Parts: sequence; C-alpha cells; structure tokens
Amino acid sequence: MPHLFKRNRALLDGALQAMKTREFWTPFPEVPSGKIYGETARADGEADFAALVGKPFSIPDHPEDVHLGKEQSPWGLELDLSYPAAPVQTLLAASEAAFAEWSQTNIETRVGVLLEVLSRLNKKSFLIGHATVHTTGQAFPMAFQAGGPHAQDRGLEAVAAAYAEMTASALDAVWQKPQGRGEPIVLRKHWTVVPRGISLTIGCNTFPCWNSYPGLFASLATGNTAIVKPHPMAILPLAITVKVLREVLAEEGLPVDTVLLAADEPETPVTREIVEAAAVKIVDYTGSSTFGGWIRKNAGDALLFTEETGVNSVVITGTGDFSGMCANLAFSFALYSGQMCTSPQNIYAPKAGIDTDEGHKSFDEVISGIAAAIDHLLADPEQASSICGTIVSPATMKRIETARSAGRIVRDSGTASAGRSATPLIVAVGDEDKLHEQECFGPVVFAIATGTAAEAIDRAACLARDKGAITAAVYATDQHLIDGAAASFARAGVNLSVNLTGNIYVNQSAAFSDFHVTGANPAGNASLTDTAFVAPRFRRVMIRWPISD
Repeated sequence: MPHLFKRNRALLDGALQAMKTREFWTPFPEVPSGKIYGETARADGEADFAALVGKPFSIPDHPEDVHLGKEQSPWGLELDLSYPAAPVQTLLAASEAAFAEWSQTNIETRVGVLLEVLSRLNKKSFLIGHATVHTTGQAFPMAFQAGGPHAQDRGLEAVAAAYAEMTASALDAVWQKPQGRGEPIVLRKHWTVVPRGISLTIGCNTFPCWNSYPGLFASLATGNTAIVKPHPMAILPLAITVKVLREVLAEEGLPVDTVLLAADEPETPVTREIVEAAAVKIVDYTGSSTFGGWIRKNAGDALLFTEETGVNSVVITGTGDFSGMCANLAFSFALYSGQMCTSPQNIYAPKAGIDTDEGHKSFDEVISGIAAAIDHLLADPEQASSICGTIVSPATMKRIETARSAGRIVRDSGTASAGRSATPLIVAVGDEDKLHEQECFGPVVFAIATGTAAEAIDRAACLARDKGAITAAVYATDQHLIDGAAASFARAGVNLSVNLTGNIYVNQSAAFSDFHVTGANPAGNASLTDTAFVAPRFRRVMIRWPISD
C-alpha cells in the first residue's frame, strides 16, 4: 500500500462514510482558532502572506518565459504580485508529457498524494485566507472558511467520490462460463482505469478555491493532468494550491507538470486558446452563462462541467417567526454583498400580505421588515465590514446603479467598509420591469408582489427553470403550500430551503451532505460531487485471456 495512502486512509474513510450517510462531518475545522491550528498560526499566516506581497511568486521548475500578474486588492492593499507564465503550447506539451506517467500511476498512489496535499493545504489555511481576502474582497472570517477548510472539504469530497467510483467494481476477475458436459470456458480479466487526458480548471474571481477544487481534485484523482487557469484578478490562492500539489508530487518522484498554472492578465487572456486546444479533454468552468456558451461552442469534444448564471428566489407566504425570518434573510442578502452563486436575489410575496406570529403583514410591511433587519444587522461598522466585505468588480457597482431605477427603492445601498463596498439595495418592482428576471450579481434585491401565494411559488419556480437557479427558499405555515413548492422547485431542478430562521442560511452548502447545484437547470450542468461529476473523467478498458490447465 503506498505510504501516503496508508498515512491518510482515515481521512478517506471518514469522507466515504459521510458521503454515504450525508450527516455532518469535517476533518478541517472552520473556526480560525489558535487552539485548533496552533497558537501562532494566525500570525504565521499573516507573515507568510506579507512575505509574498511585492515579489515574484516562485513555483520551482514550472515552465516560465515571463512573470506576469495584475491582481488588485478590493481592500486597497498594493499587491504587486507576478507569476511564472509560458505560452499555451508549452503548457500543453508539458501536461501531455506528464500525462504519460501520471495516468499509469495506480489509484491508491494518486489518491494518497491528493489526500496529503489537502492535509498540507489545511495547515496553510491562514495564508490562503489572507490571499483570498485580497483577491476576492471577502472579509477574513469568510475568506478563511471559503478559501481554506470549506474548499478543502469540497476537494476531499471529490477525491473520495472518485475513489469510490474507480473501485466500485473489481479490477481483476476469473470468469467461468459452463459448457454443458464440456469443460467451462475460463478467462482471466483485468480492467484498467483510463483517464481522458488534460483537464482545464477555469477559476472565478469570487471563490477561486471553493469553486475550483472539486473539478481539479476529481480530475487528478482519476488520472488526468491539470492546467489551472485562475481568474486574472484572483491568482494567488490557486497559485499556492498548485505549488503545494507540485511539492508533494516532487517528493514522491512523480511528474510535477501533472499540475500547471496558466496565469494571465486581463488584457492578454489565454483561456480561449486553452479551451480550443484539441489536447484538452475536460473543462471545469465557473462563471457567466455568456462565456459558458462560448465554451460549449468551442471546446470540441471535451467534457464540460459548469456552474453558471442563475436567479435565486425567496417566496414568502407566511411565517410563525417574522423577526427570525427577517433576520435570517437580512444576513443572506448582506453576506459578501450578494456576490455568491447561492445568494438570493428576488423576493416573491402576495400583494395582499401574509399572516405571521405578529399578526397580518402587508406586502410593504414584509419588505420593510427585511430592510429594517438589514439596517440593524449592519448598524455597527465593524460588523458590517465583516459581513459584507467589499465589491470585487467595478461592474457590480454599475449594476447597483442600474437597479436603482428599476422601481421603488425600499432600502438604498450604502457603504459597508473600507475599499469598494455596498450594502444591499432593495427595490420593489412591477410586472412591467424585467430586470429581476436575470441575474443582477451583487447586493441587489428585487421585491415582487403577486396575486396569490401559489402564484408566488409558480413564478419563482418558472424563472428558475427558464433562467437557472442554485437555491430557493420558501416561508410558509400552510403544509399544502410547502408541498406544492417542493414539487415545483424539484421540477425546476432547484435545491429548496424551508422556513430558515436560525443560524443556517440559504447561501450555505455543506460538503459531504449537500449536492451543490443540481445540473438540472441553466445555472449549471454538473453537481458537486455526484457520480456524474466524477465517472465521466475516466473509462474502464479490459484485457482478457484464457486460463489453461
């Protein structure tokens, strides 16, 4: 048994068990505590990050013609970082050369390497957290979790899912077929797991690690080599990841070019050239549906796994805890200024209002209650900064300005922190306005009055089916309405949360339990990390021969 597989076997077994039961489990604590990670971990991570700023980022033995990079921290810190870069054809040739050996490496060796990498990345969670802060604009608590333990959970989940699928059937067998009175036919059979080739991971600006790790680790576990193409404004978290991967590969005497970084700058992007390369056989993509559509047309015969644009909705038909509902939604709308693929955007509620534990509330009172809860949540500037973070792209600020004119402003957007920031904008819109029927990425909330509660459910579900959605939330006291919503959103391919009022939010997706994205509507064609996400990345090829006496 390969030594890294043996060393990390308990980690793999825990993941396999959790994926089977779908109960809570994590080996990577999400709390940035010195009692967990070491008393000096926070200071060490901050010092390690500071030591990187203003210098070329080194990845030993990585193909390199130039160093480049133009990341800008949304918090205002001058990063002045650069990364090794080489022509696309150089990267492809290096990846193909590494594939010859990595694809032949046995399953346990590959999985052992990746488990070791994830364990080492966990020890670097404070460094990765600071890298995530200054490339995504998240506040540190969220950046630590999303760039560190939560991303590592998703990577481990992908490795475990791939291992389970590759070992689901025997790799060797003796096959006997009776022949009546004659001797049986006896064959020995052996199956080889054959990966597809080079995989391309296209990272996003907002969650570079969380969204990239599942596809990256699934491809590597199944024997494919990987080229990691970060968003040009969020390179550092994935550059650290690539460096750790290559370090472990080098220690094990395996080809370091199994994993390569394709860094670029906004003015000279390389993504299209890599996508169009015939050698690329798998593409994992997170981003807009516009570019996703281009990839679909130009990726040749490569497998494509996507998470794309969607419109997430909240339907409010009644509640037994009005203040709890408003507080829960306030946090969901404010968290990272709505820059999450799971963030809710639209609120649908009957124009006649709803029944609550505080009596009947009109439509306006429901929306005003949510606005007041946001004001209360963000009243303290330090807390507001921690929750909202900053706005990662200037284009988001333009969307906020456009949304202001879409209807009646219930709550205007304001500043939340140093750097580029914005708090949630709430706009009540009528049927004549269609802006709410497309994703308005950022801290923008549209409130839509409907004729009935059933109509509210139907409109939200139909929008999800047509335009895509990753999450949906329903508040109701009528079980008949809840049952109807469950059926409607299931048909629309959307994961549904019902009556959330405590410290769990519609934005959150738990590894080993929640399947993130369903792949059943336009918001994405893949689900993290079901069988369909890992199994197509390899094929089984058989050799058989007769056994004679």
